[in-house]
Amino acid sequence: MKKAKSGAVEMQHADAAVPSMKAMRILIADDHWVVRESLKQVAKSLDKDNTIIEAASFNDALDILDDAPDIGLMLIDLIMPGFGEFEGLKLLRSKYPSIPIVVVSIHEDPEYVLNAIAHGVIGYIPKSASSQEIRRALIRVISGEVAFPRDIIARTVSPPSGIAATSPAPAKDGLFEQLTAREREILVLLGRGTGLSEIAERLTISRQTVRVHLGNAMKKLRLSTREAAVRYALENMQLLGGAD
Repeated sequence: MKKAKSGAVEMQHADAAVPSMKAMRILIADDHWVVRESLKQVAKSLDKDNTIIEAASFNDALDILDDAPDIGLMLIDLIMPGFGEFEGLKLLRSKYPSIPIVVVSIHEDPEYVLNAIAHGVIGYIPKSASSQEIRRALIRVISGEVAFPRDIIARTVSPPSGIAATSPAPAKDGLFEQLTAREREILVLLGRGTGLSEIAERLTISRQTVRVHLGNAMKKLRLSTREAAVRYALENMQLLGGAD
């Protein structure tokens, strides 16, 4: 991965310490060995006992997953031999819905990030990101948070074409009115790519309190995942009071 240029996308800050975790099996799928090697080094730096399995195509990844369903995390490129854009991601999500996926992509367009979120990924890392930015993003997803590039997300508050049909509960259904001011505030920050730790810092409350407010908001909006909450926030930013 190349060092991020000045003004390049910056991943949201995360706690510097690596969270306590069990070693996991991580599948890295990218058709460029240099990218795989860079990601492998970062993953190993989090825990030397992590097992890294590499794939150079979507078909390779599918074969590996068929034989090793105990993969704990997937880091995948959007464009690899075997499938078109998002086709491979869609297939992986449908066949292995319980395995979290982080997309690592050359694309730094909001539409790609939002489409990836729509497909249920827990993170999106631009290939321009530095090793330290990748490390922070992986720490966040391992901690149970999502990791999306805030600079890219900030360029739009509208969903790309094709997302509306699968978007979570629309605000017009009346569920939005049940949200408290604090819940709306947290959703806005979440939609801007802010992690739970920084939200807690900004609002001068504990991270557990943030989780409780977010959980309550998700129940009211009938959202089952953090990714769906991010999508909801992005698609309803103006209504939530977060539009500039």
